[in-house]
Amino acid sequence: KIWDAGSGAEVCTLRGHTRWLCSVAIFPDGKRIVSGAGDNPVKIWDVETGAEVFTLRGHTDVVISVAISPDGTRIASGSRDELVKIWNAETGAEVHTLTGHTGPVYSVAISRDGKRVVSGSEDNLVKIWDVETGAEVFTLRGHTDVVLSVAISPDGTRIVSG
Repeated sequence: KIWDAGSGAEVCTLRGHTRWLCSVAIFPDGKRIVSGAGDNPVKIWDVETGAEVFTLRGHTDVVISVAISPDGTRIASGSRDELVKIWNAETGAEVHTLTGHTGPVYSVAISRDGKRVVSGSEDNLVKIWDVETGAEVFTLRGHTDVVLSVAISPDGTRIVSG
């Protein structure tokens, strides 16, 4: 659902996913929304009309987390299929499939400069990826249980995970 933050009124209901929503994010320009859900695709929506703009197919299990780059050109998604995917937000095309986790990916974040994606997984690992090449940059070890959330500081010098 889309809500008016000033009045609390429902603006519209987004219809298209066939199972529960797990994650939503609003594009920096405020004109589109991205969603991940239990039916596996990532969807992009028009905020004004509630219309589906793109359906991004490629995950084979629940899409748990989505993030949008600060410039609005890339989307990252994490799934129970143990993959992170990077998508072109303008065309809906898959740019990279990032492999390396051995458990569901519960959280993804994109750095403010748009150059890195961070992912957290049930495998207790945090991974840092290069958005341009899709290469794994670092694996951060130290968690003794599932990593449900990741974030990157605005200046890109710190990663928080838990």
